[in-house]
Amino acid sequence: MTSYYAYRSARLEQLEAREDGCWIQLCPPFVVDELKDLAARHDLPLDFLTDPLDTDERSRYQREEADRLIVVNTPVLSTVEGSEEANEGIYVTVPLGIIITPRNVITITSNENHPVLRLFSENKIKNVDPQQQAKFVLRILENTVYRYLTCLKRLNIKRNLIEQELYDSSRNRELKQLLSIEKSLVYFINALNGNELLKAKMKRTDFLIIRHDEDLTDLFEDIIIDNGQALEMANIYTNILNGTMDAYGSIISNNLNITIQRLTLITIVLTVPMVVASFFGMNVAVPFQGESNLFAFLAIILISVLLSFGTIYYFRRQRMF
Repeated sequence: MTSYYAYRSARLEQLEAREDGCWIQLCPPFVVDELKDLAARHDLPLDFLTDPLDTDERSRYQREEADRLIVVNTPVLSTVEGSEEANEGIYVTVPLGIIITPRNVITITSNENHPVLRLFSENKIKNVDPQQQAKFVLRILENTVYRYLTCLKRLNIKRNLIEQELYDSSRNRELKQLLSIEKSLVYFINALNGNELLKAKMKRTDFLIIRHDEDLTDLFEDIIIDNGQALEMANIYTNILNGTMDAYGSIISNNLNITIQRLTLITIVLTVPMVVASFFGMNVAVPFQGESNLFAFLAIILISVLLSFGTIYYFRRQRMF
């Protein structure tokens, strides 16, 4: 599906057809040979349109004569239904292709409802003019970083809630949720590392041709700083999560050992009366033989109880109970 947007009356308005200086948004579903037709219509290399649709495409930039391609990885919600129960990441990263031509800025992604591009198409980002191509691209990169920061904060809040539930729960559901968060953080760290290298190279080579514009240069530097902050946050949350899971594993193991120890001690205490009763139940001469059966029974019970309490007292003294 192809959409066209132009800056009109201080906002982006959707157009019926392409015009110079507009933003062209390409998103699924794509029909057969549509990408080839688009590449021919806009005089673009076909790989400029196909590479960003590869979910494993790394962050990079490429130049073909007057056309420039930027591929940056962005966070989106996982499309796997019940991702936490299925042990999949809550968030995944997908490539976003930004193509800069002499006439237009084109974006293409494999996500039907890309959260960053939706902010622009719904006019939630103010003062963005596709005719100012470098600034428009920087605003996309800026909001991509903000999206990472927002997702990281949500993951951290979710981790805190799950951690509180873990103290009172021994189910596997909470552990699966933590694994989903851990996978999301791994995706984020890899994507943010690639994005950081991409932006550093773009700044060094002046890929956007903004070296002589101080405002845009400052904006680009801020974006790089924010990307580094997001990467640092992702690393910190990953370390905290790993520590939480290790600690919880140790707690489970310790609780299991305590439970087994208590059951073993209870078994020993209950074995003492059985041993006493078995001795008095043998077909041999034993004390109380010839006496009142009631007295003999009460004596056996008393001996068993005394030995059981003596065993409990010993274990208590040894702090095993």
